[in-house]
Amino acid sequence: MTLPENRPWRGVLVATALPLRDDLTVDYDAYAEHCAWLLENGCDGVVPNGSLGEYQVLTPEERARVVETAVAAIGGARVMPGVAAYGSAEARRWAEQAGEAGCASVMLLPPNAYRADERSVLAHYAEVAKAGLPVVAYNNPIDTKVDLVPELLARLHGEGHIHGVKEFSGDVRRAYRLAELAPELDLLIGADDVLLELAVAGAKGWVAGYPNALPAACAELYRSAVSGDLAAALPLYRQLHPLLRWDSRVEFVQAIKLSMDIAGRHGGPVRPPRVPLLPEQEAAVRAATGKALAAGLG
Repeated sequence: MTLPENRPWRGVLVATALPLRDDLTVDYDAYAEHCAWLLENGCDGVVPNGSLGEYQVLTPEERARVVETAVAAIGGARVMPGVAAYGSAEARRWAEQAGEAGCASVMLLPPNAYRADERSVLAHYAEVAKAGLPVVAYNNPIDTKVDLVPELLARLHGEGHIHGVKEFSGDVRRAYRLAELAPELDLLIGADDVLLELAVAGAKGWVAGYPNALPAACAELYRSAVSGDLAAALPLYRQLHPLLRWDSRVEFVQAIKLSMDIAGRHGGPVRPPRVPLLPEQEAAVRAATGKALAAGLG
């Protein structure tokens, strides 16, 4: 799928897991190969430095190099880095770094060091928008405790601060309200386990987790769903859902990295404070991943 030049966040953009070596250093060569492999297998772009990429535990040097590595691997038009930070000035600097690296857009959480009020949210997005790159908001009230409700998103869009939103609340009803309030604001699927519901509701893209392990099958699912081909999408969705639901669990990074390892990719360990999966969790992920691979859903 060719990405529109003015809306490069459309399609399947994978929130990339970051391959780590056993000593927990970043394997940049493996990351570059992973980004290229995702595009070769039907995905449209990547989102480095999201939560799945463990950005919170990277040094500034690592975080910048991750973006530069992705751009070198697949070109900047297809790279939308996460630029979240505790302070608006720091988030703006990360957006400027993304622009200098050649990226065409960025993804931004609301302030998340505290439960920000509406005025703080508006000021935060206004500041980062000054970097000059289109901003896609990321609504994750579960983790940030700040809820970008449709009315607030419509205001952010109306004031020119955002052009899309990665919606992770799990409330698919919001898609219809948002379409009424801000029809030009692109809704992106933010949680893997509501993909079909939000695709049917008019989503224009998917900031995706499980394509890290199963890109071809996930890309096929997305395209079937957004085209309205439910005869193809629904059976595939049912097959993949035992894995997709891990994207909405606390252990999503560990689960997706384990599935990558099982599928022959390099996920590797996670950095503290994350810890390995419990034995019963690992068994569940292994069983679901093995079943998907046996069904030809690699």
